[in-house]
Amino acid sequence: MAKGINANTVLKMASRSNRDLSLDDINLDIDDFSIDDLVKKEDESNIENYEKLNIILEDASTCQVSDAYNNLYRKTGVIKGLKSLNNHRTYGKIITAYTPVEDWGTAVAGIDIGRKGEVLFVQSTEGPLAVWGELASTCAKEQGLVGVAVYGKMRDIDILKYMDYPLFCVDTCPNAGTALGYGKLNVELNIDRDSIKPGDFFFGDENGVVVIPQEKFNEVILETLSIKRKEKGILKQLREGKTLAEIAGVKDQLID
Repeated sequence: MAKGINANTVLKMASRSNRDLSLDDINLDIDDFSIDDLVKKEDESNIENYEKLNIILEDASTCQVSDAYNNLYRKTGVIKGLKSLNNHRTYGKIITAYTPVEDWGTAVAGIDIGRKGEVLFVQSTEGPLAVWGELASTCAKEQGLVGVAVYGKMRDIDILKYMDYPLFCVDTCPNAGTALGYGKLNVELNIDRDSIKPGDFFFGDENGVVVIPQEKFNEVILETLSIKRKEKGILKQLREGKTLAEIAGVKDQLID
């Protein structure tokens, strides 16, 4: 299933049977898969789509996913200000929580409604308080969530920075509020001009965070596959001695 990705994860993935497939071998029809195929079903009835999606995404980047979304819809999907706390990568289906900044209880309650392979996205109101920390991260990891993003502040950074678990936030601070439970779970979030809904697609890495609406997931995945194939071809040409300017077709335009 979709998971936080680090060096150890990549090594484990290298031994999986789906490594027999390559990007060039993948054939996906737009109506034959869904975001739910990011997680393998217990009866493995979706194993083919699960493996294909993970081949596309396990070594993709937010740059490629954002480019794909922009190519199709002239939107980036980037959530401004949201950055990786510990340089991990992850992707998955979103569950959401909205909370007043003085209430960390709603954020941790979001863990309990999450399922394996999902990403918890928390939005807090502004203020000098953290709504997430070490204990919440440990609990989320044990629950099987593949990452947590807080559009707000986290704390316990001395621990979280080295935790083997994907975490994303806007800022950090040492103090927190109280477990009040005044917020809401699985609701639409609005950040600047971006709308984030339960079920949308999350992709985060060292570059930042991109969110893709669930209804556009299939198209963006296929475009991401196309971009990865194209970049693979460009790398081949570079190794053969061509320059990037030559490949891009701009060299002749700039030289008289």
